[in-house]
Amino acid sequence: MRFSKFYAPTTKEAPKDATLPSHIFLVRGGFVEQNGAGLYSFLPLGKIMLDKISNVVRDEMNKAGALEVSFSVVTNADLWRDSGRFSVFGKELLRFKDRKENDFVISPTNEESAVAMVKNKVNSYKQLPLHLYQINTKFRDEARPRFGILRGREFVMKDGYSFHANADDLRREFDLMEATYSKIFTRLGLNFRAVEADSGAIGGSGSKEFMVLTKNGEDDILCCDSCKYAANVEAARRQPKAPYGDVPEAEPFKFHTPNTKTIKAVSELFRVSEFYTIKAVIKKAIYADNSEIIVFFVRGDDELEDTKAQNACGALELVDASEDEIKNAGIVAGFCGPVGLNAKFFIDKELKDNTQMICGANEIDYHFIGVSVSSFKDDRFKDLVAVKSGDKCPNCGGNLELSKGIEVGHIFQLGDKYSSAMNATFLDENGKAKPFMMGCYGIGVSRLIAVMIEASHDEKGCVWQKQCAPFDAMIIISNLKDEEGVKFANELYQNAINSGLNVMIDDRNERFGVKINDYELLGYPYAIVVGKSLNEGNVELITRAGLNKELIKASDALKVLKERLC
Repeated sequence: MRFSKFYAPTTKEAPKDATLPSHIFLVRGGFVEQNGAGLYSFLPLGKIMLDKISNVVRDEMNKAGALEVSFSVVTNADLWRDSGRFSVFGKELLRFKDRKENDFVISPTNEESAVAMVKNKVNSYKQLPLHLYQINTKFRDEARPRFGILRGREFVMKDGYSFHANADDLRREFDLMEATYSKIFTRLGLNFRAVEADSGAIGGSGSKEFMVLTKNGEDDILCCDSCKYAANVEAARRQPKAPYGDVPEAEPFKFHTPNTKTIKAVSELFRVSEFYTIKAVIKKAIYADNSEIIVFFVRGDDELEDTKAQNACGALELVDASEDEIKNAGIVAGFCGPVGLNAKFFIDKELKDNTQMICGANEIDYHFIGVSVSSFKDDRFKDLVAVKSGDKCPNCGGNLELSKGIEVGHIFQLGDKYSSAMNATFLDENGKAKPFMMGCYGIGVSRLIAVMIEASHDEKGCVWQKQCAPFDAMIIISNLKDEEGVKFANELYQNAINSGLNVMIDDRNERFGVKINDYELLGYPYAIVVGKSLNEGNVELITRAGLNKELIKASDALKVLKERLC
């Protein structure tokens, strides 16, 4: 590709609202262009990247036996009503009416469309398993779109949906997709981890996220330093905490504790570690048609993980409860405990059967001591704590370490959540109608472009890995008036093309400084500068990672370039 014939409008100015390198460099480099809040058009360089990523995804999905389809971007709202998600998905779902007042949605995900595609068509277990996928545009009406295409409202996604006769075959496909996704991200040159995750609005019994590790990551993940265990903080597990400090010894008793509304104050008053205290976190749970106050109890030296708490009570959202709401619910803030509490509550499962605990007595200025957490029903106990760095791995006991990551893929075991709701069944080997067991599998194709830059950049611009760069190299003509230099550069360019390399030649009538700045911004893996050193039979090879420069023989330029790109 000749730069003089290419359209990549580079700029020196960064977008005013840009804070992340990917947002800055994608706009400055002419990869994308914003045309509304969270809405971006892809210019030629951006489209090249979309196609490169899509081709890798498509190749591996096809090898895994999945079949490509294309669902309509606009979906009939009746399908979403059938699944039950139309009224509960939230404001991220863009709903609208056509001229006949019929309801439609712009799909953020396509479980409903996938079920509709097989319902009453796949009728027998003999037709299963079946895996359908697409690479298509999605829309989520984010409240605060930010970070450019990393969190936009419109985006390109690979979403796949599999149908199975039983849970065992679903787990087989889930494991196959984990392996397939690992191949995809490896081919794209990414440093990633597959981590346990919360299923969120998609639902299902189990899920894993694929996280690219980068310091600008928006997600916190915990990784074991001794085994392969890794999890998003929303789903992270740990071995139960080991006790520390002197164990209190007291008969059950209600103790006068004036002005001790905090765990720290309670700990200091009784001279015990916070490990032996119980903390109350009071929240307001929002449901589709009502709300209620719920209390969550965790160990005094732990913190509540909001997503786990939300899953425990099945709420659409958890928010802080106001003082009046807490009071009207009959809860005594600062002195709230599970014993005798007349309100809905859950207890972290690590507290079950603990003894000699201290908790609020549900009376102003009083706490219970010597409490045994053993007389509550099993459904009160849930996984509620936020796992932290330094906690012990649930699998091997190693130390968990906190890292930053950006989600690029997510796979789910849905079970029969959607097929049952939408009455999509097949006949099993005994002739009995059963709902399909389903899985779904997503990759953020457009998001990956930004993630690659977050994972590899410097202060000057992008630093593309050779596995995923829009071009392999740039051939830079330093002086268009140098006829010999122009001739050599064009011959090198043509030979590189003929050798199967994907190179760009900067033959623009621009100052050399402009060309170098644009190369550093666009970040192709290598550049060959054809300049004055050609008189001595040399050209300059620049490696974008580290901007290392070296003189090589002009006659060896193509050979060296091919060796570096192997």
